Amino acid sequence: MKEIKDLSKEEAERELEYIAKEMAKSDIAYYQKDNPYLTDAQYDSLKRRNEEIEARFPELVRSDSPSKKVGAPLQSGFKKVPHRFPMLSLGDVFSIEEVEDFVQSVKRFLNSAKELDFMAEPKIDGLSFSARYEKGRFVQGATRGDGVLGEDITENLKTIKELPQTLSGDFPDILEVRGEVYMKKSDFFALNEKYEAEGKKTFANPRNAAAGSLRQLDPKITAERNLSIFAYTWGEVSKRVWDSQADFFNHLKAWGFPINEHNHLCRSVKEIDENFQHLMEIRADLDYDIDGVVYKVNDIALQERLGFLTRTPRWAVAHKFPAEQAITRLNEIRIQVGRTGALTPVANLEPINVGGVIVAHATLHNEDEIKRKDIREGDYVIVQRAGDVIPQIVGVLKDKRPEGTKEFAFPTTCPICGAHAIREEDEAIRRCTGGLSCPAQAKERIIHFVSKEAFDITGLGDSIVEDFFNEGILHTPADIFTLEERNDDASLFAEQKGSVLHLEQRNGWGKKSVDNLFKAIQAKRTISMPRFIYALGIPQVGAATALLLAKNYNNFNHFMAEMQNKQTELLVSIDGIGANMATDIVEFFQEAHNLNIINELLQYVKVEDYIDDTISDSPLSGKTVVFTGTLEQMTRSEAKAKAQKLGAKVAGSVSAKTDYVIIGADAGSKASKAQELGIKILSETEFLELIK
Repeated sequence: MKEIKDLSKEEAERELEYIAKEMAKSDIAYYQKDNPYLTDAQYDSLKRRNEEIEARFPELVRSDSPSKKVGAPLQSGFKKVPHRFPMLSLGDVFSIEEVEDFVQSVKRFLNSAKELDFMAEPKIDGLSFSARYEKGRFVQGATRGDGVLGEDITENLKTIKELPQTLSGDFPDILEVRGEVYMKKSDFFALNEKYEAEGKKTFANPRNAAAGSLRQLDPKITAERNLSIFAYTWGEVSKRVWDSQADFFNHLKAWGFPINEHNHLCRSVKEIDENFQHLMEIRADLDYDIDGVVYKVNDIALQERLGFLTRTPRWAVAHKFPAEQAITRLNEIRIQVGRTGALTPVANLEPINVGGVIVAHATLHNEDEIKRKDIREGDYVIVQRAGDVIPQIVGVLKDKRPEGTKEFAFPTTCPICGAHAIREEDEAIRRCTGGLSCPAQAKERIIHFVSKEAFDITGLGDSIVEDFFNEGILHTPADIFTLEERNDDASLFAEQKGSVLHLEQRNGWGKKSVDNLFKAIQAKRTISMPRFIYALGIPQVGAATALLLAKNYNNFNHFMAEMQNKQTELLVSIDGIGANMATDIVEFFQEAHNLNIINELLQYVKVEDYIDDTISDSPLSGKTVVFTGTLEQMTRSEAKAKAQKLGAKVAGSVSAKTDYVIIGADAGSKASKAQELGIKILSETEFLELIK
């Protein structure tokens, strides 16, 4: 991406158009659909670049510029409420140096060199609301909307127990209190657990859950969601009886409004910085999400002198936390055993919101990584989540390490089956030697077998497979295809652990769900050759490699015979298959237990011969495409399959050779890199239009 000082006027104009389009999409997704299209980091980055380009080229400021807007256009379904005083947004800063610049700009405007008091308030990650009181009675509630017009959510706000319906004490005749509606983390996890058990779609984070709950047309649904509020400012008021932000909080408390216990009066930039670092460290232990700290000039008379810019106050600013990093506590290091026997250390974390996603686990890679970083149970750690990358621990706050912690001792035996766990001389991974006699490997193989890119059997999610495996209902993948027969004949279950008789009798199951499961299984008795190869779980063979093998061998029985006979001439000639991978593929077909599983499967499943139906004259023919983010109209696997059928090469990373990057919701660093390299970026809708 070019530095702004090097942009030509034409380049700047094109970039401002792109930014306006992307941020408009993002605002609609965030404010109307409660389903973010960009990560916080991406949104903030676009916003800042837009401001910097506009500062250099003021004549290019667009009528639809993000710098002129607050929120997004309103949805239909709610009555519109005009705000008597606009609900504006805040300017953002991202470092203590920028905070100091903000403080100095306030002093310059006031022509004063003396220290000022600032109220530092945790920035709640929720949905802004306005509550109007007349003679102490709550009469109207509204969302922020576009800052000028909000949505009438009076009945929904009435369902929130923390919002007082009548005020006590001394209050103005007209009082508009503003604040944030949020969902506590504990309530969020309980709601998602309930929805998961009911087979409903879960929420990505508490902010989405709160916004989706507050903007329900049926207040009964809002009432079931257990929302909370914090109050922090005011709108219209008939008589102001407070002279500082701190004094206003005292009045709010007296009137019965909940205020944040971590609001803190700071008297210098040093105190502001110390408070920011403190909130960063305790963030994971709070029962609500915060994404930064808001600083407000405490003196109301000074606030009035400072006034407003176009859409932000001069007297307040939001200091955002790093969007892709957070500090939290590592509660436990557990060892996960995969389908190939690899022992992978995983950090169980105190759940924390990182870049808009709740992170409760992070990979620790291997035992060398744990030793190198000296990661211990009980440590406070820095967690990073960048785009599509699995969350990882990038550092340890050793000055906060509790006394008595011990270095982590990596196991030399499998924690599941007790077999020796051996680390080969040239490998970083330690593996269980138990093979399929190890329950973890056998269970993970079944989970992989039914996954999206393999057999994709609806109704057999990870938790159900785990339950069935633990109860002895499933031992191998082939057992899936005898489930219906065994369910119809209870006697066939006589030997099963737990004496299960009928799936219909299981908690959470019924005749319809059981019938749907059996239909899904029946539909997969014929399977494509690439999916079947991928489902076998051959080491190093992903979906793309499985497709390569199918293209080159065409018939599965032929492929298996060639591998059993170690006929590798064709195998090693395939572009994309190296010597190590070829060895793993051949060795897989030398193992007797693997052949037993395959032969058993072939009694129930027909593997179709591969017919190359790639379309050679499509808009994607010969192009390299990359998918990133969550797609809404299809799964990522379906999108990749469509692209491959149209002659595209689907890559996993962005490079100068990439032709298109297709982005969904929560797109990560790949989208940013594509923008830097000038690669064409398509939304999911644009991708579908291209291939129509």
